[in-house]
Amino acid sequence: MPVYLVNSYNIHDFEMYKNYPPQVRPLFIKYGAKVIAMETNPKALEGVPKTMNAVIEFPSEDAVNKFYNDPAYQSIIHFRLNSTSDCTIIILKQFDAK
Repeated sequence: MPVYLVNSYNIHDFEMYKNYPPQVRPLFIKYGAKVIAMETNPKALEGVPKTMNAVIEFPSEDAVNKFYNDPAYQSIIHFRLNSTSDCTIIILKQFDAK
């Protein structure tokens, strides 16, 4: 069953951050992930939005964990960690109305 990785964070060093997306894309492909939505200038209905907001579909929670723990991802995560703040990343399961 698909799961959704939802992330939200503030980018404070765009020069460093720009190294992150091109290196993470091949890993998304490797683990069957699809970016469903992404916005760096979101419109808030409530609260104060962060600079980066994304919803990424993975085929399973296992795929998310393998992606996150992949040595290739761990070798580039510093680009995100050192260029952002106030990061929240959560996994949501697909809603089943049964």
